Amino acid sequence: MLREIRHALPHEDLIYVADSGHAPYGDRETDFIETRSVAIVDFLVGRGAKAIVIACNTATAAAVATLRARYAVPIIAMEPAVKPAAASTKSGVIGVLATRGTVESASFAQLIERFGSGVKVLAQACPGLVERVEAGDLSGTESRALVERYVRPLVEQGADTLVLGCTHYPFLAPLIAEVAGPKVAIVDPAAAVARELKRRLQAAHLLAPATHQGKEEFWTSGPLDRVQAVIGQLWQAEAKVQRLPN
Repeated sequence: MLREIRHALPHEDLIYVADSGHAPYGDRETDFIETRSVAIVDFLVGRGAKAIVIACNTATAAAVATLRARYAVPIIAMEPAVKPAAASTKSGVIGVLATRGTVESASFAQLIERFGSGVKVLAQACPGLVERVEAGDLSGTESRALVERYVRPLVEQGADTLVLGCTHYPFLAPLIAEVAGPKVAIVDPAAAVARELKRRLQAAHLLAPATHQGKEEFWTSGPLDRVQAVIGQLWQAEAKVQRLPN
């Protein structure tokens, strides 16, 4: 997600918060996720953020209404890309890989009702995948075993399109594609979210000047050494991670 935003908005300063000390959100209570989301957005707004991207489908389902009611800045939310998947499937069957919190949410049910008519939507909760990404294991034995457990049944039921319904999962996309096979399309909503963020900033006349070279800040609630190593691996560039104060 962050790479897509950087590609779309090279002149913006980006502040990234990894709430690793409280991850994964998928099995957390809604009230807890909402409280964490408010605390993080308070921090971001306090550092001058002019727009917020909720780069988490579970947090979107739990907290987006509260956040939009509380803050005046544009808030761009995530949702599994059921609409484009439903439009592109040839078999009429799509699979959605997501956290349990997303799969069981009312917003996900509404999303399927709005955009899933005429296709079969197979929702697959994927406990453990977020933890593998957080550990930096993108292709190891444990990650492969989990991906095979979650992906193979969807393909066997005819899914020719898989939706990555968690922002951690694109890091596993090569492994997911390998397990699913060449005939299965993988849909990642990150580029669409980046385009929407740019559109919202343009509409509000908030874009940074083209003369500004954007920079990144990385913050975490988790162990600094471990998160530093993982973010460096995922970002594929040097990244100094700082301790989140709350």
